[in-house]
Amino acid sequence: MLPQTKFPISHLPTSIFPTTHFPRPSFPTSKLVTLQFFKPLRTNPCQRFSIQTLKCSVSIVSEPTNLELTSNPKPFPAEVSRTIMELSSVGTFSALSQEGWPLGFGVRFAVDLNGTPILCLNESNRKHFVDKRCSLHVQLEQSGLRTPQCTIHGNLDKPGDRMALKRLYSAWKKQFGEEVDENNIFVISVERALQMEDFAEDGTWVTSSEYASANPDPLRDFAKNIIDDINAHNMEDVHRFCNIFVDLDFQVLDAKMVWVDRLGFDMRLRSTQNDVFEVRIPFPREVTDEKGAKSSFNGMSQLAWEVEKNIHVPEFGKVKQLKKIIGGRL
Repeated sequence: MLPQTKFPISHLPTSIFPTTHFPRPSFPTSKLVTLQFFKPLRTNPCQRFSIQTLKCSVSIVSEPTNLELTSNPKPFPAEVSRTIMELSSVGTFSALSQEGWPLGFGVRFAVDLNGTPILCLNESNRKHFVDKRCSLHVQLEQSGLRTPQCTIHGNLDKPGDRMALKRLYSAWKKQFGEEVDENNIFVISVERALQMEDFAEDGTWVTSSEYASANPDPLRDFAKNIIDDINAHNMEDVHRFCNIFVDLDFQVLDAKMVWVDRLGFDMRLRSTQNDVFEVRIPFPREVTDEKGAKSSFNGMSQLAWEVEKNIHVPEFGKVKQLKKIIGGRL
């Protein structure tokens, strides 16, 4: 049994997300530490997360750290495309007009379980187009800093049978809470999709089979709330993530989280020379739900604090891949 070492509670970090348990990733440490999380993240009882006093123990482990920062994993473009389509409900529908010009206008849409776009187009909308070939362009703003996009190429079709029509009708009603004329329901049969990370970025083409077989990100429904909460209340942790987990040769003037997914999170950094960079920091392991994401953030926050205070010797390679954002904002 190792002797317990207690640290003055005035120097302990605040947990990013108070929860009933604090399951830490298996980061190695040299001491047995009893931690008392005393400082609440927020005092407003109406806010999202409950405030509780937490305790945890960290013991010696012999296996190597699970924090593999150098691998820098990201979701595949097909996954990102499906996530964009799941989180959006408006886009730009385009097709060739009778005069031979491309014509686009804003539409609302829903998606089925395979990500197939469902549109409601009345006769006045449809009369402008000469054939079924079309596109649907969709954007998803992230933290006001980045706008990933998905453009679907396909054919505008009617549902194949009565049962398919009823399923599409139900999906539309669930999305918008309204009833529509079944004769106006159409789908875009996906041939391929172009996924772009942001404006002025190179895109990646996704095949129809890749698109249909991909799963939207499991964190999609609460990613925005997690990021907004951290950016609003935990900027000290955000800066610490930059300094501890990223190999930087400049001082960070400002930093902000952009988005989180099952494999990690993206950040924007601004240097003292006002250059803006984007960096991706992976989680110690893949997460599948909101609880897992909060647990990973808490564990990484604790580890970063221990490294900063020289309590813990870092045994991981820092992230080295930074992308300079020309004309980027923060």
